[in-house]
Amino acid sequence: MKLVLGRSVRASTARLAVAFAICAALCVGLLPTAPASAATGPAPAIAGPSGPALTADLSQFRPGNIISDAVFYNSGTMSEGQIQAFLDSKVRSCAAGNTCLKDYYDTSRAIEANAMCGAYQGGGRERASTIIFRVAQACGLNPQVILVMLEKEQSLITHTNPSATRYRIAMGQGCPDTAACDTRYYGFFNQVMGAAWQLKRYGNPPGTSQYFTWYPVGRVSNVLYNPNAACGSSPVLIENKATAALYYYTPYQPNAAALRAGYGLGDGCSAYGNRNFYQFFNDWFGASSVAANSPFGNVELVAASPGEYRVVGWAADPNSTESLAIHVYVGPVGSAHLAAVERGDVGAAYPALGSKHGFDVKIPATGSGSVNVCVYAMNVGAGANVLLRCQLTDAMSGAPQGKLESVRGVDGGVQVTGWALDPDLVGPTSVHVYVGNAGTALNAGVARSDLVSVAYPSVYGVNHGFDAKLAAAPGVYTVCVYAINSGPGTTTALGCQTITVPGAAELGRAPVGALESVVVVGARAEVTGWALDLDTTAAIKVHLYVGAAGSEITANRPRSDIGAQYPGFGPDHGFFDSVALPVGVSSVCAYAINNAAGGNTLLGCKNVTVAAPTADLGRMPFGNYEGVTLAGNIAVVSGWAIDPDTAAPIKVHVYVGGAGFEYTADKARSDVGSLYPSSGANHGFSETITLPTGTSTICVYAINNAAGGHPLLGCRVVNVVPTSPDLGRAPFGNLESVTAVTGAVDVVGWAIDPDTSAPIKTHVYVGPAGAEYTADKSRSDVARAYPAFGDRHGISERVAVAAGVHRICVYAINSGVGGHTLMGCRDVTVP
Repeated sequence: MKLVLGRSVRASTARLAVAFAICAALCVGLLPTAPASAATGPAPAIAGPSGPALTADLSQFRPGNIISDAVFYNSGTMSEGQIQAFLDSKVRSCAAGNTCLKDYYDTSRAIEANAMCGAYQGGGRERASTIIFRVAQACGLNPQVILVMLEKEQSLITHTNPSATRYRIAMGQGCPDTAACDTRYYGFFNQVMGAAWQLKRYGNPPGTSQYFTWYPVGRVSNVLYNPNAACGSSPVLIENKATAALYYYTPYQPNAAALRAGYGLGDGCSAYGNRNFYQFFNDWFGASSVAANSPFGNVELVAASPGEYRVVGWAADPNSTESLAIHVYVGPVGSAHLAAVERGDVGAAYPALGSKHGFDVKIPATGSGSVNVCVYAMNVGAGANVLLRCQLTDAMSGAPQGKLESVRGVDGGVQVTGWALDPDLVGPTSVHVYVGNAGTALNAGVARSDLVSVAYPSVYGVNHGFDAKLAAAPGVYTVCVYAINSGPGTTTALGCQTITVPGAAELGRAPVGALESVVVVGARAEVTGWALDLDTTAAIKVHLYVGAAGSEITANRPRSDIGAQYPGFGPDHGFFDSVALPVGVSSVCAYAINNAAGGNTLLGCKNVTVAAPTADLGRMPFGNYEGVTLAGNIAVVSGWAIDPDTAAPIKVHVYVGGAGFEYTADKARSDVGSLYPSSGANHGFSETITLPTGTSTICVYAINNAAGGHPLLGCRVVNVVPTSPDLGRAPFGNLESVTAVTGAVDVVGWAIDPDTSAPIKTHVYVGPAGAEYTADKSRSDVARAYPAFGDRHGISERVAVAAGVHRICVYAINSGVGGHTLMGCRDVTVP
């Protein structure tokens, strides 16, 4: 095979040695690969430089330590979104008619777990960045390694017109120097998955044979400079599994000419694969190896179980035979452990260090969602602490989940049915049921096989239902059910329902209640209180008397405090009415009327006074013109006004230049009512006026109710900026949060089109399904930051979403010409 600048000289035999062993995993059901059709919805902008920056110091290239194990096997270095952003940054735009890697899709498929990689749940069209991320997670490989391999093998990271052939053999898997590529490994997904599988296989993990031994770790091997044996070789002390894996994959080291050439050509004996791997990695992602004499090891398992994580592996320090300390971090929360478990395989590989270097520890979960679980080997003597592995892991933890499916009033009590599951527990979750104020604890331990089949792993079992009858006397009750939290998270309210327990007996008891207040408003009294008959849950009548004049009302208004005080009767026993008063002193009395046998109950009487109306004294109105709020060409004028000769609302006149508008100052203002109690609270105004372009003076006058003048409350000058031509500028904004709630997500943020002050549309995508909303919620903080656009640019929407894992993406939609802006995407799990 001709040596090509930037391409690997690949092994003739190493990658075929296990071809038949992995074919069963990778060669079943191959589907043709092709670029995906255009994505639905607005496309995100492309930005960032392409190609490597010439910064790696090749004088520091160590053929025995091209990359450390800690870096090579760290699968938590990049999220899926970061991988996509990296690909976007390397290619500004593709050549016409071509699909670059940043936009490439391929068909994946399900692959069962094996000794090299965890299970891959595939079976659909997936973006290249998704495949890279998910393969890295499944195989415990640094996604940065996969990105570098794609570049050094086929230049796919930076290529602007890649051919179908490049995608077909993207990682060079199954492509020896001495023969044509094996068609069984064709396809982007097969290449990435197969290469990751094989890079792990080179380490001879538990459950495999000790086949790959000709580049033994910790020993010297002669490594060729070129497939041409006449070019010679030199001895290399191979320091770690990762470097050995690179030599199995590409069994040549760069000679001095290749190292002097940087990214260029050396001489006829140069090979470039491992040089380019080192250079791309260090240029793009930083140092590929750790300090000498640092600890080393391997994290073989990071797995979540209910309420905890299990971490298995080994760690040793070349400066000590003692068991080594490791630190395990679940997100920001760390814990110290000792790698002291007997590991005969480690002792055999490193006899000078002994065998007590294994660890198998369990760490409490810290909450729900995905979190990086990171393991560090703590250095002894020379060297530095080493990150052995970070793995993004979905927690089996958090607040309980469940559903209150039914609440029924039955003879003698309440029947409640539903289910509850605390992800921190395998066993039943405690459920508290409140019938009014009376609480009862239940265990949600009834078999519910439908739960496992729908949403929950089999590790939790099926015993998470509840179906119980709770004793309760006849009456109306609010029944509330809570799933009690046992670990990280909080107790979950499953819901409340109001029901009636049937049956009641008339015992002739008198009603109870209270006349709580009688407030004079002008010539009327506002009467408030509550009443109920202890022999029925139904609302009863109340008679109100002003002197000898009576009227009847029903005490059926909601009063949660009364419902809590009398849980068997429900909350609907309040009353309120407004009754006319004569001038002078009146006694206002309220009676609770018995539902059947038994007497009525006097709830109380209160004396009130209505003053005789006074003559209009011609006094001037007064008030306050508080301000003008401007949004585009719409002004909101607000304040208050009172005429001291009447408690009734008065008119206000608003002038915009010479144009006048009349309004009534009758909006409730409790602050004004507190300052002027004899006038009442209904004296506010808040009016919307459309303004012309340019400067306008807005003046407000309080209009006298009768005789007397009309005082000017004030004037304000505002400026409506002329509408500028649409310049085609892209909208901007911020997707601040996407929060999962039961059956929906709450989307919060803001968006502005710099070519208009008007609110713009936003598109919210749940996977491929989109919905349109208007970013018109009030956001004073946005207005302060961008005063020319006003405050009506907020996003606060609840979007219905089915239970499960979803990607939520939000676009700001241009109001005129120009592109739309992707403000961001979030992955959420909807209960």
